[in-house]
Amino acid sequence: MNKLIILKVLVLFLVLPLQAQKATKSSIEKSDRTHQTENRTQPLSGEKFTLVKLPYATNALEPVISQRTVELHHGKHLQGYVNKLNKLIKGTPFSEKDLITIVKESDGSLFDNAGQNLNHILYFLQFSPQGGGEPKGNLLQAIKRTYGTFEEFKEEFEKQALSLFGSGWAWLACNKEGSLEIIKEANAGNPVTKDLIPLLGIDVWEHAYYLDYENKRGEHLKKVWNIIDWKIIEARYNNRTKRLNIQW
Repeated sequence: MNKLIILKVLVLFLVLPLQAQKATKSSIEKSDRTHQTENRTQPLSGEKFTLVKLPYATNALEPVISQRTVELHHGKHLQGYVNKLNKLIKGTPFSEKDLITIVKESDGSLFDNAGQNLNHILYFLQFSPQGGGEPKGNLLQAIKRTYGTFEEFKEEFEKQALSLFGSGWAWLACNKEGSLEIIKEANAGNPVTKDLIPLLGIDVWEHAYYLDYENKRGEHLKKVWNIIDWKIIEARYNNRTKRLNIQW
């Protein structure tokens, strides 16, 4: 009888610490998973604005833009802007307005997040793994009238994009009459605030190219032409008198 009691006591001393360790480990792992989820940029359901869907796989733009850059740029940076915008417009008159109107009429943090949403929608939808070459039709003629040749246009665009200090965007834009202009915008700026139509926008924030090109912005600018879908840019130009057609 005494032996049986001693055996039970020994079992308790051996088993209980193991169970406690397992419970503690499980609790820590659960806490870590919760912490990781809370700190991950996640889409919010039932919100007005959602993350624009890419019309290509995240690795489709390689080697010009790597899969890792696309995943971070689109899935983290842009999703963060979407979430913040939805949060900022709640309970304000902007909750009933479209994205372009918000960009035109807002300021401060609201403008920054709305502008970056609009900018990135235009940006990601202008790329294609079958891109490159040069535009055709009316857009090409407008480029030649303004810049001489397509190559001279690219040189001028790269020059302007390289000269932008800090973070921002380089845009090819036009007015409703079709006159072209290369515009440099700091931070979240977009040509719509100047009543112009954005045709092509290159993100020169470091997160757009640093993983692939480090500090060599110029190298990135030269290679990005290889993934521009000129059919998209031409459609924006040809439809310039209509409401800017964007998705989200």
